[in-house]
Amino acid sequence: MKKSVRRVISIVSLVAFSLGFVAVIKMTAADRSLKTCDGVNLIYTDEYRFVDLDDVKGWLDKGYGTYIGQRLDSIQLHKVEKVLNAQSAILKTEAYVTDDGKLNVSISQREPVLRFQTGDYGFYADVNGYIFPLQDNYTKKVPVVDGNLPINCPKGYKGAPRSEEERLWVNRVISMVSYIQDCKLWNGRIVQIHVDENGDLILIPRDGNERFIFGSPTGVDDKLSRMEKYYKYILPEKGQGYYKTVNLKFDKQIICKK
Repeated sequence: MKKSVRRVISIVSLVAFSLGFVAVIKMTAADRSLKTCDGVNLIYTDEYRFVDLDDVKGWLDKGYGTYIGQRLDSIQLHKVEKVLNAQSAILKTEAYVTDDGKLNVSISQREPVLRFQTGDYGFYADVNGYIFPLQDNYTKKVPVVDGNLPINCPKGYKGAPRSEEERLWVNRVISMVSYIQDCKLWNGRIVQIHVDENGDLILIPRDGNERFIFGSPTGVDDKLSRMEKYYKYILPEKGQGYYKTVNLKFDKQIICKK
C-alpha cells in the first residue's frame, strides 16, 4: 500500500474516532441532564468524625434548600461548598455529582490541638489558633487549659480570637503545649494547665502535690529547664510534697513555698 494511501486512511480513522468521542461526551452530558439527585455521599479526608452525614444533610437543607429530586446539572456545587465551609468544624469542602445520582461532599475537618475550658463550656483551637466549639458527635483527646482564660470567646464562637493580645496569648499557649508534647521528659508528665486569678499559667504534674507557677506562656525552654532542676536537685533533698508551689515565672529563679 502506498504511503499516501496509508496516510489518508490514518487521517480518516482519527477523524472518525474524534467524532465518536465527541458524540459519547454529548450523550453523557445529555444523559446527566436527565438524571436527578437521589442522595448524598460523605467522604472524609481525615480520621476525625466531628461531622456526620445527618449534619451535612441538615446544613444543606437549611442553607442550600432543595437538592433531592433536582437535576444533577442544576445543583450549584459552589453554593454547596460555601454552606458547608461555613460550619466551624469543617476546614474545606469539595462537592461534585456522579452519574449514580449522588451529590458527593468530600470534607477536611479542623484538627484540634488544644481544648480551652471556662465555666460550663469549652472550645477547641487548631494549630493556627482558630477557635471552634466542642462537637456533640465526637471528642478529640487533646491537652486542656482551664480557669480564668484571658480571651473573650462566648459559647458557640468560631474564628480567630478577637483582639491581637488574645490571638498572641492563644498562639503562645499552643506553642508551649506543642513544646511540652515534643519533649520526652515532660510529655505525659504534665497532666493539666490551669490559669489562676492573676492570669498565671499553673502546670500540674501527674505525680506529686506541687503546683508549678509558669506565669506567661513565654520563655518555655528556660522555665522547663528550671523545673527539671527542681526535680533533679531540690526534690531529692526535701522530699515529695514538702513544697506546695514552685514559682518559675521570674528569670533565673526557682521560688519554692510550703
